[in-house]
Amino acid sequence: MICRILHLQSEQEWVKASQWLDGRFNPGDSVEGSVREILADVREKGDEALIDYTRRFDCPEFAAPLRVSDQDIAWAAASISPEHREQISEAAHNIRTFHKEQLEKSWFQTRPDGSILGQRVLPVDRVGLYVPGGQGGNTPLLSSMLMNAIPALVAGVPRVAVCTPPRKDGTINPHILAAAHLLDIDEIYRVGGAWSIGALAYGTQSIDPVDVIAGPGNIYVATAKRLVQGTVGIDMVAGPSEVLVVADSSARPHWLAADMLSQAEHDMLASAILLTDDITLAEQVQQELEKQCSQLPKAQIAGKSLMDWGAIVVVPSIMTAVAIANRVAPEHLELCVRDPWALLPYIRHAGAVFMGQHSPEPVGDYFAGPNHVLPTLRTARFSSALSVQNFCKKTSIVATSPAFLLENAPAIASLARLEGLEAHARSVEIRGKR
Repeated sequence: MICRILHLQSEQEWVKASQWLDGRFNPGDSVEGSVREILADVREKGDEALIDYTRRFDCPEFAAPLRVSDQDIAWAAASISPEHREQISEAAHNIRTFHKEQLEKSWFQTRPDGSILGQRVLPVDRVGLYVPGGQGGNTPLLSSMLMNAIPALVAGVPRVAVCTPPRKDGTINPHILAAAHLLDIDEIYRVGGAWSIGALAYGTQSIDPVDVIAGPGNIYVATAKRLVQGTVGIDMVAGPSEVLVVADSSARPHWLAADMLSQAEHDMLASAILLTDDITLAEQVQQELEKQCSQLPKAQIAGKSLMDWGAIVVVPSIMTAVAIANRVAPEHLELCVRDPWALLPYIRHAGAVFMGQHSPEPVGDYFAGPNHVLPTLRTARFSSALSVQNFCKKTSIVATSPAFLLENAPAIASLARLEGLEAHARSVEIRGKR
């Protein structure tokens, strides 16, 4: 069978039963040493290193300039079909509308003694985005462009730079350029891989350093982002994609199978899990997975993903399924039940929740509006989807009045001396002396 069926009687049994999933956290591909070497090369050699790595891995005849010209961007935007242009525009509108609701305002409060305290919310100065090129540049991840760029633009970031790997002929897929053109982004570089992350973090002769790096990539890109964190901010270190579906007898097995396969086709480390209290539904979904997977262009990838990391889990009740879902803390959680809104109050941990039979995960990937950059590998327990806040910083404002200082100086000085910081205490006390 392409996907195992497990039978559990309680939430507690999941801990032991799910140990096979631990392999997704450490697939055994040790790349950190290679990435450190790449980053060091970029830091030392700048553009020379970028060109060298791009020739080795993407485009054998690659040559400067790294930056895509305004003319090439405009030509690409004009070259795609009107239908695709309209679809990209509609998706961008939905994403922008959603993220505008996330904007936070600066605020100030005035105390009775005249002190003013507050917080300023400001965008960072410069953001670097990584946009994967897809298979040879033929499957461009333009949705990554939209999902990463729009929150930065809504935040008010004045400078956005994009790095994306070139195709074998040195060009960028026109759909990526068209999406950038739609967003009025004109700083685009023909460079990808871990070396582009180094360029964005440290700067080169052609690429200015940024303050925040966002965007998905392979394990080399993810490792590079992790290693430069601290020099720059990053969105998150995302792992392989995952979906968990909670379904009752009202769900349609062929729909559920299609939803699980939509994640399984990402890569062989993707995980698709179904939790249900209906054994008949479980068996029907298993059969549908066999049938539908064989018909997919990426059948080998999806099949491997389901065999290694997928499961259909039969539980005694839907509430048991919910409890297990909270333990998994999945990137995507689908509630394919009669009344998903009744379950929502009990959901504690998920990157995004898809409510009901007509909200499959792909609508979130492309079009609904919420961000598809989500925490994976159980990190939804403590982290959130990419948002406007990832591209903002908050600065505290302190303007205490003379009255506040006079009244509170003894307490402040006392606390300072408890910590052995005499100069702190005197800094406050000196203002009360004549």
